[in-house]
Amino acid sequence: MRIVIVEDNETLANAIAYRLRDRGHSADVLVDGDAADLYLVQEGADLVVLDINLPGKSGLDILKALRGRGDGVPVILLTARTETSDRVSGLDMGADDYLVKPFEMDELEARIRALSRRKQLDYGAQETIGDLEFDRASRQVSVKGEVLEVPRRELAVLECLLERRGRIVPKNQLTDYVYGVGADVEASAVEPHVSRLRKRLQNLGIRIKTARGLGYLLEVVK
Repeated sequence: MRIVIVEDNETLANAIAYRLRDRGHSADVLVDGDAADLYLVQEGADLVVLDINLPGKSGLDILKALRGRGDGVPVILLTARTETSDRVSGLDMGADDYLVKPFEMDELEARIRALSRRKQLDYGAQETIGDLEFDRASRQVSVKGEVLEVPRRELAVLECLLERRGRIVPKNQLTDYVYGVGADVEASAVEPHVSRLRKRLQNLGIRIKTARGLGYLLEVVK
């Protein structure tokens, strides 16, 4: 799942991102309200963790803009203890949940799981391709009912390619998904994960095709 974290406390934002990436999610960090609003217009997200107090546009401004353009992406607000009226305003504007700082990472993860169940999002569905089944909710890969152990970065590659099945995924876009936008890594960093995942899938009727100079394409071998 691709989660966007909008939080101007970079230490907190990076800690959240690290925890979510460790669980196999893609996590992008934005620390400015104006940049976050533009990013969500252009790139979208599966879920947004959104602080209320931000430089530039506030979290409530971003939320209002999201709902105003019909974007139903789940939003978890992060608020200070004194921001009761802002929490109420946020929920009235269409926020799905909120957390009061400071909070435990375990609770944030639980809220994310609860939202996936409550909203019945696409990433909560089970998807089948070739002989492989991918359960987005549990983040488990199985073959004919048997769980296949896949390292988390390879799992992120698979999830990204599945979301864009039938389309070429540029290498830099795949790298952003796996490591997060703005991560200090080269686009080539994703190549070993693609290579290892390709070997895992080659006997399951699935191929990761390299479109030279363009990116990668996930397809079923007929």
